[in-house]
Amino acid sequence: MFPMTTWVKRLLIANIAMYFVSASVPMVYSMMVLYAPQVVLRPWSLVTYMFLHGGMGHLIFNMIGLYFFGPRLEGRLGAKAFLWLYFLSGIGGALFHLIFGSLAPVVGASAGVYGVLLGFAMYWPREKIYLWMILPVEAWLLATILVIASLYSGINPSSGSSTAHFAHLGGLAFAFAFLKWWEWNKGASQRAFQTQLHPDATPKGMVGDRVAAARWKSISVDGLHELNREEVVRLLSKVDGDGAATLTASERQFLDRMSAG
Repeated sequence: MFPMTTWVKRLLIANIAMYFVSASVPMVYSMMVLYAPQVVLRPWSLVTYMFLHGGMGHLIFNMIGLYFFGPRLEGRLGAKAFLWLYFLSGIGGALFHLIFGSLAPVVGASAGVYGVLLGFAMYWPREKIYLWMILPVEAWLLATILVIASLYSGINPSSGSSTAHFAHLGGLAFAFAFLKWWEWNKGASQRAFQTQLHPDATPKGMVGDRVAAARWKSISVDGLHELNREEVVRLLSKVDGDGAATLTASERQFLDRMSAG
């Protein structure tokens, strides 16, 4: 289990606290819920609906997802990027529901949590997730199933269902777009830095890659957390076998962060 991170802990506390506050003060619930006919008058509901839940089961389900997948992803992305991912996923879920969904009110952190799960699956696709504590499913497959199920259920809604499937799909879509932008942006920053550091380097950055590889190999893996240690070992093996140029921007950033520690 990855150690609890700052913002995952704060989000868990905020969601749990707001569940009891909104249950005790109905006015709070009505002011924060996402309701299409009133969204122009209450634009903050595009975010605040994420902190409301329709019942204890709904709350527990979302918080379990955030608890298990959030810390490792926050450790990988850093606090700022993790918060951007979480809230943009939630806002994306709200927008998808307003555009494609029904006029029913919407509450829940599901879109944000789905975004976190997608991020987890993108970085650790082969990680096994045990559904109902029994059935092992690799993260990439679970994310794929969620995308297909949300799309199908949104197009063919079950009679009487209160689940906002398009909100789930919006969370997944916005999370994917953000992570791709984040990787590209980090890669662009690194390329600019390498150009300044090694102006005579070849277009593929061979000199910069050799310097970076030497720095990464100096990482003391024995002092790292088990999950970080496994990831560092895997990436260093990738560098040895295929070269530093094959690393993604996020993988390079992860090794840079580990080497700086």
